[in-house]
Amino acid sequence: MPQERLQKVLARAGVASRRAAEELIRSGRVRVDGQVVTELGTQVDGMRARIEVDGKRVVRERPVYILFHKPKSVMCTLRDPEGRPTVQHYFRGLGTRVVPVGRLDFHTSGVLFMTNDGEFSEGLTHPSKGTAKVYVAKLNRAIGDPELERLRESIVIDGRATRGADVRHLRVEGGKSWVELVLHEGRNRQVRRLVESAGLSVMRLARTAFADVTSDGLRPGQWRHLTRDELAKLKKGHGVPKRVIRPPSELLSVHDGMASGANKKSPARRGQRSQAGPSGPTKPSTAARPRARGASAESADGDKPNKRGRGGPRGPRSRRK
Repeated sequence: MPQERLQKVLARAGVASRRAAEELIRSGRVRVDGQVVTELGTQVDGMRARIEVDGKRVVRERPVYILFHKPKSVMCTLRDPEGRPTVQHYFRGLGTRVVPVGRLDFHTSGVLFMTNDGEFSEGLTHPSKGTAKVYVAKLNRAIGDPELERLRESIVIDGRATRGADVRHLRVEGGKSWVELVLHEGRNRQVRRLVESAGLSVMRLARTAFADVTSDGLRPGQWRHLTRDELAKLKKGHGVPKRVIRPPSELLSVHDGMASGANKKSPARRGQRSQAGPSGPTKPSTAARPRARGASAESADGDKPNKRGRGGPRGPRSRRK
């Protein structure tokens, strides 16, 4: 295998995003064949070199790329100190640790990518990419052109102005307006803050598309591996790594995460029928989940990077010396 930069090897192994991996190297937490490496750009053979982070051997996994229909009332984290259900509940039987690409907040449902590939995650969430995210929101009252114009305006979040949103009025039902918003950045609770700035409030919110991939055919709580065509489009249109592994056809069935070990009494399970956003007619598959080595590839509102760097997976799957 050809030599690659150490930070790329770490990101590909799911340790962290490339930027976070660079910080690990600078801080002296990475060893290659027993030697501490602090120089960025160090070339290594990722298949042959013994690479360790904080004394733990980095074991390279086959990358996994998943499309998940996140239900409402589920935390977009791997654990929650308050005991609320998290996205991790839906992937306990996968055999591979995956983390969200960006975030959706607790009360927002819809499209969410899950992966163990830090480069893939960073390729979709880096601010320079401007990846489109589509949301459908139910507002607290009927609106007209003045409110629509205000929703298209920039607002300030954490001291920085946002990019203007593309907003389209969909319909009025029961005196409430439904609107579609397209954002090209992932600022914390951006949709809800934008709506509040227009003197309105969000009653329901769902992300219906991320990077042109929709959750059509998935009910809340269901997931599947990204298809060959979807990965090809992501590589071409959004600059994700060109070496992502395409999923074999047998891995393209729909999985019901709650049916494979998650807490079936969680609020997310009880409230599935009331979710906003698309919910296709596909029935949950009863097929066995893929094993770790067979699972080859294969936010708006609250869509923000993971704390260890640009939304990349955190921590290596590793074994002690």
